[in-house]
Amino acid sequence: MNKPVVRISALSLSLMLLAGCATTSFTSAPDSPAQSQALALIEQGKPRDAALQLEALANTLRGGARSAALADAAFAWHEAGDATRARGLLAQVTARQLSGASLQRYQLTTAELALADKQPAQALAALKESADAVTPSLRTRWHLARANALQATGDNLGAALERARAHAALTGKARSDNQQAIAGLLGTLDDATLRARAAALPANEPLYNFAGRALIARGLPLPRPFDREGASQFDTSKRPPAMSDGYRPPVKMAVLLPLSGRLATAAQPVRDGLLSGYYGETRRRPDIQFIDTAGTAAGAVAAYDKAVTAGADFIVGPLGRDEVDAVFGRRDLPVPVLALNRGKDTPPAGSAGFSLAPEDDGIIAAEYLRGRERSKVLVIHSNDDNGRRAAAAFRERFAQRGGQVVATIGVSDTVGDIGAQVRAAGAIDGVLLAVKAPQARALTPQLALAGAGGASRVGTSQLTVGAGKPEEDMALDGIVYPNEAWNVRGVPGLPAASTAGQILPSARGASGRLFAFGFDAWKISAYLDKVATEGGLAGATGTLFLDSNGNVLRVPAWSTFSGGRPMPIASSN
Repeated sequence: MNKPVVRISALSLSLMLLAGCATTSFTSAPDSPAQSQALALIEQGKPRDAALQLEALANTLRGGARSAALADAAFAWHEAGDATRARGLLAQVTARQLSGASLQRYQLTTAELALADKQPAQALAALKESADAVTPSLRTRWHLARANALQATGDNLGAALERARAHAALTGKARSDNQQAIAGLLGTLDDATLRARAAALPANEPLYNFAGRALIARGLPLPRPFDREGASQFDTSKRPPAMSDGYRPPVKMAVLLPLSGRLATAAQPVRDGLLSGYYGETRRRPDIQFIDTAGTAAGAVAAYDKAVTAGADFIVGPLGRDEVDAVFGRRDLPVPVLALNRGKDTPPAGSAGFSLAPEDDGIIAAEYLRGRERSKVLVIHSNDDNGRRAAAAFRERFAQRGGQVVATIGVSDTVGDIGAQVRAAGAIDGVLLAVKAPQARALTPQLALAGAGGASRVGTSQLTVGAGKPEEDMALDGIVYPNEAWNVRGVPGLPAASTAGQILPSARGASGRLFAFGFDAWKISAYLDKVATEGGLAGATGTLFLDSNGNVLRVPAWSTFSGGRPMPIASSN
């Protein structure tokens, strides 16, 4: 009974093959060899050649085959940057005759041209098909086009959702720009809306991890841990089972630090803080080996190889940014790494990064001020790398959250007269002071004299550098700044900051921050599963979370100066 069907199918196939080879104006299958060959030119970076071939092919066809070739030619001209030719061909297409990838190229071209004409509703109508049904080569653009259309209609959450779904397929600048765009879209949501919408997202919805990072930056709790799957999983299979509190340290741990070279001074308090946590633990501890990187990229790679050869199952470090880039640049790392700085890219699969980056200070300062409805802010930063990076991150996040930086002033170590610049900024309700204590002491009376004394003042963690004399630091009274939790509240496994400072010089003053950082590096290593699957690990630098990209996120404690002395304050919004 099946034979007639077979004969019909064979006949249809024969006609399709003949049509694909024909040069006369009969029919051609939408996926004919000639059409596929022309479309391949787009992937080769030759969209104009593709458009010319497809347009010529369309002139030899009729019916649905002609419409398909015209739709693909319009897509190719659009790719080549000739919107006029694309629009002209789209007008000749009979859309109901299209199917498959040609229909999707037609819809995407129509939508992107509608967006260029500021007609988002028309774009959304063209993109009504679920992206899951779209051919993979078009899916990312489909999501991004929908995102732009939704944003133009005021649906910022929907736009963020589409961008998040496109994110994994993006690379380079497109990826970083998309991440900033998502942050900006989420920044338009108030705290209550962000919390409610994040909680409503289903498991493994890509937007959840972006929303979680936004919540943490605002100091708000996560509805649930970050989603983790595939590349974001961490291999702890070689470790013995976890104890009741989640303690599950490595078996053999290597620590890569610049014990010599220009970064040796910074490495010492990190090393001492890590060892304080290590020796403060009475339960099973891993064998530990410190390996010198000499502060160079080549030294870091050599130290990593040495650790692998020695049988380490977990590696902490390196510390320098160039060192981290060199190690992470290998991507395929046989032994997982907890890097102690932020590299250019996200950590490779199975590894993580932990840093005290100035950008983080800028972001949380922006969230602090916006959480208190400050909208016009003056930014003052030191002219060093830390000050500039913190200020840049602040400006970006503050704008994403709907605020306005009315002016930015850079100051040197010796602060000059900035009164005229402050007055020129006009009315403000907030000031960011990304400066050290001596600079801030010189700036505060100038702000008062220039009429900005009543504005909320937020500093960065650099504010404590050069502080310590209450009679001088009274000038800093009222400035709020992110502080290490260790300085504000007790941290299990670590003496109070004042006690540790009396015992170890590396735990005093500005070095104390790096000491706390080293302690937390140990704690993350020992509680990696817990911080990955639960988050909220109480550390010396703050409350620690591990996001889906392998970045350790930190919610600091907040302090202010009162009577010239640091005092803890509530950080809740």
